[in-house]
Amino acid sequence: MQLEGPSVTDTAAESATASFRSDMTVELVKHSAADSDVLWAARVSTAGEQSLDELTKDPERSKGLINYLMRDRHGSPFEHNSMTFFISAPILVFREFMRHRVGWSYNEESGRYRELQPVFYIPNESRKLVQEGRPGKYRFVEGTQAQQELTGKVMEDAYVHAYEAYQEMLGAGVAREVARSVLPVGLYSSMYATCNARSLMHFLGLRTRHEQAAVPSFPQREIEMVGELMEAEWARLMPLTHAAFNANGRVAP
Repeated sequence: MQLEGPSVTDTAAESATASFRSDMTVELVKHSAADSDVLWAARVSTAGEQSLDELTKDPERSKGLINYLMRDRHGSPFEHNSMTFFISAPILVFREFMRHRVGWSYNEESGRYRELQPVFYIPNESRKLVQEGRPGKYRFVEGTQAQQELTGKVMEDAYVHAYEAYQEMLGAGVAREVARSVLPVGLYSSMYATCNARSLMHFLGLRTRHEQAAVPSFPQREIEMVGELMEAEWARLMPLTHAAFNANGRVAP
């Protein structure tokens, strides 16, 4: 899946092999996740071995239990599942992403072991550019056309210059792990991220805005774009759990 339209690859002549994007992509590569996973995990506390019957039952008949667990924050039954995503996004997104440590596993491409490709992030016109107010009480508003054009030009020029410096050092025999130091956080990277529904809910509660959220969140737009794509995949796998998450204020149990 991708957000914010197709990749942007039109480049200035002087940008050589560099390309520029405004989108994020998320692919669900494997999973073991269903609403029934919540039910057998929860019912073992009262039914013991009979909880295995939940494996073959229609979870729709027990959506009230899922809602109860979410509402009263009995969280562990939401951990008995797994989703692995392949994510392509700028490095600045991953540095925020990896602050989420409990219930997550990550493996990212390495600039020590491969030559990094010149694909860079430039926000499109839907990205609000101007911050107003002081920390804790600020908001973002649309920039002017001049600001949008300036942002694109300055970022593109800086990216091209940085990648030329990177290539110059590699060409002189400097190690990749040293040469990569000149590259900006707007460079695209890729990673596998594995989580369970409980850890994903915690992530979404902090990294997305939603009208049903009991506690407001103010994420950076770029990581929110990734979160929205991940949430769409999860909602398809566990629709009852997703609905209970929304109905109870989008607070992880």
